[in-house]
Amino acid sequence: MAGGASINWLEGVAPCPSPNCDPRPPRTEVDLLVIHAISLPPEQFGGPWIEALFTNALDHSAHPYFAALRGVRVSAHVLICRDGGVRQFVPFHMRAWHAGKSCFQGRASCNDFSIGIELEGSDQQPFDERQYPALAEVTLAIMRAYPRITPTRIVGHADIAPGRKSDPGPFFDWARYRAMIVARSHG
Repeated sequence: MAGGASINWLEGVAPCPSPNCDPRPPRTEVDLLVIHAISLPPEQFGGPWIEALFTNALDHSAHPYFAALRGVRVSAHVLICRDGGVRQFVPFHMRAWHAGKSCFQGRASCNDFSIGIELEGSDQQPFDERQYPALAEVTLAIMRAYPRITPTRIVGHADIAPGRKSDPGPFFDWARYRAMIVARSHG
């Protein structure tokens, strides 16, 4: 991925627009980054299913698990695939529907003021080595465009929806990710 972030889209990443977004509340400053994990079907990687879910094109008959997703309308700003490939679904100035019922430091409805990044992965398996540098690069681009997002304002979905969500889970290496952000921001 070349370049950084504009106010809307990552440079060098072809947009894959999702209809599952809407305007942020007026005068809302984006100041939180939320890291998620997703696999469709659960524990399976690759294939078109995540993109299909985020663009409301999921074939609910393609896998038994997908029937439970009928009518679900979700998205994230960015997806980082197992191979480190990056896809963007929602422009950063818009509200993606990634956090659900959530709260950060007493502020509810985290979708209003956050950017959501999904990692193709799960709570049950390590993430692919190629995802970490891609995540760090995307994170730094976002932090340049939204300077109120600092390393202390980067959290997991589990941190803003405890008891309801567990991602990115125990296999996500927070120390490695944070070290990469620091190293790349000084390099």
